[in-house]
Amino acid sequence: MFGVDLARGLAVFGMYAAHVGPSPDRGGAIGFLMELAHGRSSALFALLAGFTVVLITGRGTPKTGVAGREAVVKVTIRAAVLVVVGSVVTVTDTPVDVILAFYGVYFLLVLPLYRFGAKPLAWIAAGTALVFPQVLYVVAHATGGRGYGSQTGVDDPFSLLVSGSYPAITWVPFVIAGMAVARLELTCATVRVRLALTGACLAVTGYGGSWLALRLVPGAAHALIGVAGPSATSAWWSDIAGYPTYDTPAWLLAASPHSQTTLSIIGNTGAALTVLAICLIAVDASPRLLALARPVIAVGSMSLTAYVFHLVAIGLLGIEQVPGSPLHVLLGFVGAAMVLATAWSWFSRRGPLEWLMSRTTDLARYVPVGR
Repeated sequence: MFGVDLARGLAVFGMYAAHVGPSPDRGGAIGFLMELAHGRSSALFALLAGFTVVLITGRGTPKTGVAGREAVVKVTIRAAVLVVVGSVVTVTDTPVDVILAFYGVYFLLVLPLYRFGAKPLAWIAAGTALVFPQVLYVVAHATGGRGYGSQTGVDDPFSLLVSGSYPAITWVPFVIAGMAVARLELTCATVRVRLALTGACLAVTGYGGSWLALRLVPGAAHALIGVAGPSATSAWWSDIAGYPTYDTPAWLLAASPHSQTTLSIIGNTGAALTVLAICLIAVDASPRLLALARPVIAVGSMSLTAYVFHLVAIGLLGIEQVPGSPLHVLLGFVGAAMVLATAWSWFSRRGPLEWLMSRTTDLARYVPVGR
């Protein structure tokens, strides 16, 4: 689907903005746009991971028998490769919080759900969003919150699951929600409109609920300001206050994209669903828009390559402060990715890393899976 690739391309550019764009605390229109990208682009990226799982294991009807077992092995191989690659990139001391190793863990954790339909998956996504953030807070509070929000790799499973920058315990709800959406009949206009409305309602519930809670719950705003400073007043939507310190339960009322709370998951899921629905509607409604969006769609069709490309470029350019680069640097990254992806797409529908991943996961056919 072109709309899904368009959404994936926007997610990649959002992560570019979070890493090589101007700092959100500069304020103004540019600062506001940069802040919108922080965390929410990662959430959209994770939600679209659910599409990948469903596409591999059978979208219309989940694969069964030998085909089903081979699909499971394919997802497992993909997950292992992502964990290893993400870990290798992390040890290069890149200033970016690399999501790839976490991404691989998400695949493994949601794999047992691949045969479920849209409704059960939606309920599971809702349940995990309600329960897991509270579990994370209890564990983090008990351990003093030390090391939380840090980069990690395969050598630290606890960090991948609980304490890292994108802990699986609070990010798998996005992936499960994406699996539920992938089960829908997205070619139907009514379904797309309902998806957009659902996304908008979730975004209002998450961010709006946090805004109200921080103002109505006695002492909540004061407690956050006490540990995070005056910027905590924007914790209902902005990451400027930083990662949670877990030394006050008031953090559970925040909805900033990396606060790992129920309200943040609800709000970020809503934003991701809205973007996805708009992309699906837009590319089918306007052939001209589809033509204009082709370079972004090309990037989305090879998102792994585009993501690793920007990590390599950051290293080669010696960028050490992320975010904080001038706007022209971000525009250069975006422009280069579109040009390279478009040129590559003339010769292959898969990016170079996607091609390598496909060849690697094809090894699943040689793994004994029974008959």
